[in-house]
Amino acid sequence: MALTKQERRFRIKKRIRKHISGSAKKPRMSVFRSNNQIYVQFIDDLEGKTLLSVCSRNKEIAEKGNVPKIEQAKLVGNLAAKKALENGIKEVVFDRNGYLYHGRVKSLAEAAREGGLKF
Repeated sequence: MALTKQERRFRIKKRIRKHISGSAKKPRMSVFRSNNQIYVQFIDDLEGKTLLSVCSRNKEIAEKGNVPKIEQAKLVGNLAAKKALENGIKEVVFDRNGYLYHGRVKSLAEAAREGGLKF
């Protein structure tokens, strides 16, 4: 029997998380995308705390109105990089969370790199 999309993504996610872990100096940058929004969290796995989170529902991004999803992901990546640098986070471990590194996930990661994050 074939796997559903969710089961397939969950398997990939578990496989990735075996090797990826974040700390306070180098947190894990976890991406979640829904049908309409995209979310980023900077997580310290050693303490189990979320250090910072940014999503496409933030005021700065939401007030731009209807923008395509890939452009929305770029805006989230830039804002995430800006806020991370303000909080002293310069290096991260990128966690694509089981999604393909393509489309919105890729544009978010490239925008975060352009914003000054290293991963």
